[in-house]
Amino acid sequence: MSASYFAPHTLDEAIEVMAAHAPDIVAGGTDYFPSRDRSPLDRSLLDVTRMPELRTISVSDAGWRIGAATTWTDLVRADLPPAFDALRAAAREVGSVQIQNAGTVAGNLCNASPAADGVPPFLVLNAQVELAGPNGRRHLPLAEFLKAPRRTDLQRGEIMVAIHGPPVPQGATSAFEKLGARRYLVISIAMTAVLIVLDDDGLISEARVAVGACSPVAQRLPGLEAALVGQSPDSPGIDADALPELTPISDVRADARYRAEAVPHQIERALQRAARYG
Repeated sequence: MSASYFAPHTLDEAIEVMAAHAPDIVAGGTDYFPSRDRSPLDRSLLDVTRMPELRTISVSDAGWRIGAATTWTDLVRADLPPAFDALRAAAREVGSVQIQNAGTVAGNLCNASPAADGVPPFLVLNAQVELAGPNGRRHLPLAEFLKAPRRTDLQRGEIMVAIHGPPVPQGATSAFEKLGARRYLVISIAMTAVLIVLDDDGLISEARVAVGACSPVAQRLPGLEAALVGQSPDSPGIDADALPELTPISDVRADARYRAEAVPHQIERALQRAARYG
């Protein structure tokens, strides 16, 4: 079978191509092409980067929307409120500048790596994914879309259109922390995103915490989030025993014990940073 290349300008055209040719979807291709190593291209490709609907960023009182083909550089440069600081910080950690210029938010999510830098910041923003296919559009919480390493709920013929979320809390700030074997161009050993709101006394009135690269799928920690309410972000006193929901994995980058010891420090630093810039 010969491989073809399609670059539609509308979503309807893209869905028609999906139905007729069952191509692989690519945007920046920063995950797709390296994963092929040197194997020949034997499947048609659908390039989704030319559809304007997939490249917009908007934040309003009604909520926020980030198009699926938005690049990480687009996010870094966007004028976003402090609640999105964790997402922008993660955007700066996605590979090199060249990868940030080409790689897209949907590619990061659909690749479904446990160490995908974009997932924890999106989780604390209560993100949903918008999917479009032959049966219309549907919305799904990001936590439900990500099923397992390299596995999502994307159905045959579907394309991710955007990532949505509800209005961010008034006064919310956020921060992102990443631990790797070196400073740049590294896959995460552990990463944490937090979003907090402080009351008039400087104590936490709302907290959201998500941890990635420590489990098959990045996860929120609702027990810790509830325990943080009423505490000072400068001295929350978090240790491994305070994170019963977190059951770190062992892999080639680190063992479970190392992750269990590192994550509480990450969370504390992220809380302090979020409070400092609030």
